[in-house]
Amino acid sequence: MRVLAITNLHPTPESPGGGAFIAQQIESLRARGIEVEVMFLNRRRDGPWIYYRLGPALRRKVSEFAPDLIHVMYGGVMAAEVTRQHDMPPAIVNFHGSDLLGENLSGFCRKIISRYGVYCSIKAARRAHGVIVVARNLLNALDRRVRAKKVRVIPCGIDLELFKPLDRPCCQDKLGWSKSDFHVLFVSSSGDPVKRPQLARAATEWLERKRGSVQFHMLSGVPNHEVPIWLNGSDVLLVTSKHEGSPTVVKEALACGLPIVSVVVGDIAERVANISGCYLAEASASDLGEKLDLVYQRRERLQCRDKLENLSCGAVAATIEEFYLEVLRRTDRNSKPQVPQLGGKTAACVRLCRPAILQNHTTE
Repeated sequence: MRVLAITNLHPTPESPGGGAFIAQQIESLRARGIEVEVMFLNRRRDGPWIYYRLGPALRRKVSEFAPDLIHVMYGGVMAAEVTRQHDMPPAIVNFHGSDLLGENLSGFCRKIISRYGVYCSIKAARRAHGVIVVARNLLNALDRRVRAKKVRVIPCGIDLELFKPLDRPCCQDKLGWSKSDFHVLFVSSSGDPVKRPQLARAATEWLERKRGSVQFHMLSGVPNHEVPIWLNGSDVLLVTSKHEGSPTVVKEALACGLPIVSVVVGDIAERVANISGCYLAEASASDLGEKLDLVYQRRERLQCRDKLENLSCGAVAATIEEFYLEVLRRTDRNSKPQVPQLGGKTAACVRLCRPAILQNHTTE
């Protein structure tokens, strides 16, 4: 099977931690024998107009690669522009959170841009042949006209070989952290207001006033391979976001045995359910601080890796592959194979090979 993955999130030298979960998902699909070609739209470097110039570049890529499916790895304008193109292979759009829920950005113009992105996501969801949301709470953000049978809830997977318990004092030495302090870890990208960093700092200060020797650390821009050191060096992961989808770092923290204190957001309540040492709190500095204090008093790592097997990269990739095949079967039943009007040997090859792909991968 050949899949064209289109993404605006991917690690770069300037942002080595950006889109690591996307890159990880792509590699796990390749590990299953799926041929994945990546089309990276570097919005940070080229600006938002890169989306509106997408058409010709996409047609060239499809002509060269002849994919069976297009997987748009994030929503917004990018997804809307991909799904509006005609005579393309079936498209699946993956939604992660802010692309459906919006962002609480400062300034009138940025709020309008955020709302427009949500509008584009809804349009893309209607037009797509398949829709993936990473958490159940995102289902409510989809338009009613998006047919339920083409939607699946599939969280991003985590690398259980990379994210695992490590020696805590050794990790703290690498980070230059004091072993006598209590270390609160908070994850944010450039102080994103949706994450409510001020609330996180206030909760940490509440605990510091009560206990002393408490340190607040913001994880941002760290390469993915170094994140386990931060998680294992910390005493607790604090989440205060207004909205989330299925935050990958929460699952990675659980895999490392790091306790979680979080407001009720995204799928975190589902992830920490029945895990002793994790706590949900109201969005107030005092309640978050009290829950941090429970972790402070307990001072134990979590024992929950057995609950994460279904979230491994391999398990999630298998689920995505099943959905790929389902979309291909459904589009083949409902219409003729949708391939670019390329003519010549390339288009003929796609038309001939696609039925063979379905037959070789059938699960019925």
